[in-house]
Amino acid sequence: MYGSNLVPDDAERTAFRRAEKKYKVYYDDSKSSKKKKQLKQVDLSEVVDFKAILQSFNQSGEVPPGTFALQCDFDRPVFCIENRPGFYFIPDALTVEEQGKWIRESLISFPQPYNRTNHNAVYGPIRDLFMAAKERKILVEEENSTGGLDSMSDSSITNNDAEIWKFVEENSVSSRGSTCKSVSASVLLRKLRWSTLGLQFDWSKRNYAVSLPHNKIPDALCELAKKMAAPAMSKGEVFQPEGAIVNYFGLGDMLGGHLDDMEADWSKPIVSMSLGCKAIFLLGGKSRDDPPLAMFLRSGDVVLMAGEARECFHGVPRIFTDQENAEITPLELTFSQADDLSFLEYIRNSRININIREVF
Repeated sequence: MYGSNLVPDDAERTAFRRAEKKYKVYYDDSKSSKKKKQLKQVDLSEVVDFKAILQSFNQSGEVPPGTFALQCDFDRPVFCIENRPGFYFIPDALTVEEQGKWIRESLISFPQPYNRTNHNAVYGPIRDLFMAAKERKILVEEENSTGGLDSMSDSSITNNDAEIWKFVEENSVSSRGSTCKSVSASVLLRKLRWSTLGLQFDWSKRNYAVSLPHNKIPDALCELAKKMAAPAMSKGEVFQPEGAIVNYFGLGDMLGGHLDDMEADWSKPIVSMSLGCKAIFLLGGKSRDDPPLAMFLRSGDVVLMAGEARECFHGVPRIFTDQENAEITPLELTFSQADDLSFLEYIRNSRININIREVF
């Protein structure tokens, strides 16, 4: 589902892919290596802005044609789209403090084993990646070592071939020789694309591997998800968080059009929380040929997709990392203390999405 600046040859074949191409990141061609690459301008005039809709609704009670405010007992406005039943948008749902908390958890706790990440296939379960990046450490492979994960220190990892990797100080790498395989923790952090919480999702088989050991979804995140899911739940029912996927985006990253279709009961919502830089979200129809609706997702927004909306293709073709469009000033103030500068450095150029599911 992830991509970078590569566009498939058949990018023009469906309405969804045409929209992806319209909004994705492109650079102006420049033959001068001295000049910094400049982003090409993109027409955002057709992108739905629920922040503006919320402001208008609070002032006048009015919403644009094609949208409506849900009548429910929720403690803030919830907006729906008339031709996309089961889709709910809750702008500014999370406080700045909540956003800061879950950004920290997403970087420190959520990639920790037994949770799996995209790095598992190459390096095995990596421990303390964010702290290692903060301390400028290097991940190195130590060949001809014995022992398993249980016998190693917390700073070590192992892959399926029992080749042990561990983080070491940067200045110690040169003494290991030119054949030593190594990669910096900061590079691994920037290449972190997903982690899984609770029941582990097997990306190769596209199903939940219930036999895999896993860390429990934090109680505080479960309670938050239950609260946010309420507008999409039938009366008397309570959302039961069982699995979650955390996506990490940098400039140029995109999440291609897809369906979240591996859960048993599609009447239950996926609860999707946005953190960090602003993004464009595409909500299509039941076919990739259906023209998608583009909308902004900002830090603190929550989206619910339940029922028919679970059958709609959706994706994220772009995030905004420039100061004018990222819209993360409140987060910059939250991470203004000296101890938080590593979080600030990361989130200034990134977006995190936590999507929580009831699996069975």
